[in-house]
Amino acid sequence: METSEFAIGQRWVSHSDTALGLGIVTDISGRRVTLGFPAADEERTYAIDNAPLSRIVFQLGEEIETFDGSKYTVRAVEEIGGILMYHADDGEQTVQVSEVKLAGSVNFSAPHQRLFAGQFDRNGAFRLRVSTLEHQDRLRASAAQGLIGARTQHLPHQLYIAHEVARRHAPRVLLADEVGLGKTIEAGLILHYQLHTGRARRALIVVPDSLVHQWLVEMLRRFNLRFSIVDQSRYDDIKAQQDDVDALVNHIFGDDDDGENPFESDQLVLCSLDFLVKSKKARDHALAAGWDLMVVDEAHHLAWAPEQASPEYEVVEELSAASKGLLLLTATPEQVGIASHFARLRLLDPARFHDLETFRAEEQQYEAINSVVRRLQATPDRISEDDKAALQNWLGDELAELLKQESAHQAIVDALLDRHGTGRVLFRNTRAAIKGFPERQPLPEPLPCPELYEQARFGDAGLAPEQTAGEEQWLAEDPRVAWLEKKLASLRPAKVVVICARADTAMALESYLQLRAGIRSAAFHEHLSLVERDRAAAYFADTEQGAQALICSEIGSEGRNFQFAHHLVLFDLPANADLLEQRIGRLDRIGQTQAIQIHIPYLQGTSQEVQYRWFHEGLNAFAESCAVGVAVHEHVSSDWQKALEGDQAALEPLLAASAEETKRLKTLLHNGRDALIELNSCRRDEAEALITEIEKEEGSAQVRDYMVQAFDILGVDIEDHSEHADVLKPGEQYQSGHVAELPEDGLTVTWEREQALQREDMAFMSWEHPMVTGVMDSVTSSGLGKAALANLSVKALPPGTLLLEAVFAVHCPAPESLQLTRYLPVSPLRLVVDVNGRDLSKALPHDRLNELCSNIRRRTAQAIVPKIRAEVETMVDHAERLSDPHLIPLKEQALAQVEAGFEPEIRRLEALQKVNPAIRDEEVDFLRDQLAAAREAVGHASLALEGIRVIVTS
Repeated sequence: METSEFAIGQRWVSHSDTALGLGIVTDISGRRVTLGFPAADEERTYAIDNAPLSRIVFQLGEEIETFDGSKYTVRAVEEIGGILMYHADDGEQTVQVSEVKLAGSVNFSAPHQRLFAGQFDRNGAFRLRVSTLEHQDRLRASAAQGLIGARTQHLPHQLYIAHEVARRHAPRVLLADEVGLGKTIEAGLILHYQLHTGRARRALIVVPDSLVHQWLVEMLRRFNLRFSIVDQSRYDDIKAQQDDVDALVNHIFGDDDDGENPFESDQLVLCSLDFLVKSKKARDHALAAGWDLMVVDEAHHLAWAPEQASPEYEVVEELSAASKGLLLLTATPEQVGIASHFARLRLLDPARFHDLETFRAEEQQYEAINSVVRRLQATPDRISEDDKAALQNWLGDELAELLKQESAHQAIVDALLDRHGTGRVLFRNTRAAIKGFPERQPLPEPLPCPELYEQARFGDAGLAPEQTAGEEQWLAEDPRVAWLEKKLASLRPAKVVVICARADTAMALESYLQLRAGIRSAAFHEHLSLVERDRAAAYFADTEQGAQALICSEIGSEGRNFQFAHHLVLFDLPANADLLEQRIGRLDRIGQTQAIQIHIPYLQGTSQEVQYRWFHEGLNAFAESCAVGVAVHEHVSSDWQKALEGDQAALEPLLAASAEETKRLKTLLHNGRDALIELNSCRRDEAEALITEIEKEEGSAQVRDYMVQAFDILGVDIEDHSEHADVLKPGEQYQSGHVAELPEDGLTVTWEREQALQREDMAFMSWEHPMVTGVMDSVTSSGLGKAALANLSVKALPPGTLLLEAVFAVHCPAPESLQLTRYLPVSPLRLVVDVNGRDLSKALPHDRLNELCSNIRRRTAQAIVPKIRAEVETMVDHAERLSDPHLIPLKEQALAQVEAGFEPEIRRLEALQKVNPAIRDEEVDFLRDQLAAAREAVGHASLALEGIRVIVTS
């Protein structure tokens, strides 16, 4: 640079430290120039010969901002005594703005602006930007969007329900799959989809107190959803943090001010129903916060009758009215009667399900529909005249059209499903329909009761008598301990899960087995941190040097999947049948490869024997999944309590009555509408196609290749861990602002689903993992890779030739919830032009240029940029001119896809609404509004320049 280039008042930017903002020349002395940087409140002096500075000249149409915050659009530029004068307007009046008055902060959004300001990157960053745009386009258009990367098995019924429900606006449904079929996973998938696609932003999960931790773990481990727990301790912490002034104000004026609302502090909140019932303040706060989607687990416990509702039901009813979407979860939707079932549906849509007697009448019709559907399935080629008459009554004139179709019986069934009263709000799969569950083999081990427990044989104490004795004493005298030691030795090396009711029992047993019996074991209970539990689970999962036994407490085992083990020891028995099913459910899951051997040591002549016989003979709960245990217990609770207290005369009648009630309730659950609902709950062909799409995205090496490319740019070191697994650590050039979820001490990740299912201590990296989406969003929202300068050496082009590789993306400002990317691609439009405006895109494809181009030393590049500015501006103009014709067909195609996507569904819902009141006006209006908004947004779409690579040949 020569001295004459600088003048007092000019604006320059530093290449070496762009964070300083826009500098102003304050002094020129000899061979040095001094600049003040108002935004950073700093002053720097540079040697004029090699100052890392670029002159800032805003071009026509660009926006400038003055130091008082006013913004203008540049219409003309003139130079007066070395200082630029901008003729600009704000849309109303024209003003003259000297560059001296420009604001100190500056954000160069246009790629060529960044290049001229010296804010350009190396080749790798440009390649990363192009790659990011290409992957985002593919993923947003995929049917698998929102369902990729969950740490779950790909089970058709779960993915079908998740996909069907999650695509709805503010879904309000009852998920009622039988025990072990994965309602929690279905709810998690729906949550993940709605949050990932922007259809929901705020979610509340309400569960029984004992399940809070399970849900916290499930959402984080399986779906990378970080929920915050709001409980009394959270309120206590808020109160403790109030300063003295707040405390004084409350003391003088009373505690009328609720203060901070913890339900508004986080977008994803988890809370126990018990706490909301007890705390009016928490209930009011939860109602005031407002939710896009609420999930309520164990919904069958919400008692309701036409005369009176339970406090729990009333709380959920209030919250459900304050939430746009609602997911109710229960494995037993009708086990306590039709009124209870109606109560759940009433929460989902009080306008539709407003009268119990009307619902009873509809239920009778559903049974008739169900009978016809079963006959259609049994004889698809023949429909009896009686069934035709019934179908005519239900489907009207549409029946004739349906009978003309090639698969008439399927078309009729589909039409009945659409018109079926609860078909849109109730989803229920059964073990009988899904299949794939292992055999359960109960292996009772009656043992003599020691004298130590003579005073604790019966009652609740008899279920866990070790609680009445000292640890050393019961470990020495309880026959279950010696039996367990021998059993583990005989089963070695098979993995064994041992579950007992209390954490202190689990800790004592694990210590005994490890230190005295020499058996490799690990403890797993609620007193351990999540990290410690991860280590215990990993130690147990290790097939080489891992633990043989995992000793779990009741709560400690919740939310975990140990299906790689086939032996379960029930060291004691819970009082609650659901807890027993939950214990067995740790191993009894779809995908279990062997029969589950359930070892049941119990002390004879105690409560344990009563409980064993009641579970086995009364409920058959060991050999088969029992969804009716709680209801049966309510029916026989008096006799059960007597038998547990030691009343021998009450035992046999208890077992007989329990077996009879179990049979009755199971029959009730399987009759009526089950077949029709199950058809609506899993359409296997659609589910299999969805699974294929998900596995195509997860199975390719693309996500790892992309992240390796990104990590190289963003300073993350990758160390090989094992097959399909790596260790990620911050490197010397680590850019934390671009990479979320990476701890300082590193993160072990797996890129393979099966390994992720086995190793919960590894993060499962997929296209929808927060670290991956975070990197992609960071690349596209920042200036990274927007401008690059490269060298190209090829014989066909003379040295000094300039080329511009320009990348455009469709820019369509619209709410994320519209999901316009499904119709309007963001895939980059790539053009390569020379100074004469020739389109060389086909002759020089992107991948080929990546192979041929090399980086230019930064100092050399900084010297080149000012000299080629005019040529670059010309090539940008050529590229924009060549891009214009591409926009019109893109918009036309997008508009056609928008119409095709929305209009058939609107017509379908309008037709259905005439015969099925379950279709809400809100749903139809939402689709109409979405269509209108989508049309308008597509009309305003434009092509925006996303990045440039200037190529200099040598």
